[in-house]
Amino acid sequence: MSRDEQLKERWDLVVEKLSKQFADGAPIDLDAIIYLIGVQELGQLNRSFKKDQKLDLMHIAICKLLAPYGYYELDFVDDEGWPHYKVLEALPHLKAGEQSVLMKEAIVNYFVETEYID
Repeated sequence: MSRDEQLKERWDLVVEKLSKQFADGAPIDLDAIIYLIGVQELGQLNRSFKKDQKLDLMHIAICKLLAPYGYYELDFVDDEGWPHYKVLEALPHLKAGEQSVLMKEAIVNYFVETEYID
C-alpha cells in the first residue's frame, strides 16, 4: 500500500470514529477535528468556550500537531492550564491542497500516537 493510500485509509478511519463519537455519525470536517484536538490538549473537557477561546483551542491543536515537524515547541503552560508554544521555524508557503494533506497527516499521526487508531 502506498503512503498516500495509507494516509487516506487512516484519515477516513479518524473521521468515521470521531463522527460517531461527537456528531451522531454526521461527517465532521477538518476544522472540527482540529478543535477537538485543542480541547483534548487543554484537558478542560467539561466546559464551554467563548468564540475567541475556540480560536485559541484551534491554535493549540495546530501547534501540537506541527511540533513533531519542527515548527513549534511547547514553551510553558499558564496558570489557567493553557499551553503556549513558541515558533521554531516558519511554516512553508503551501498551496491549499498541500496544507490540507500536511494537516491530515499530522492529525493521523496524532491519533496513532494517542492509540485512538492503529
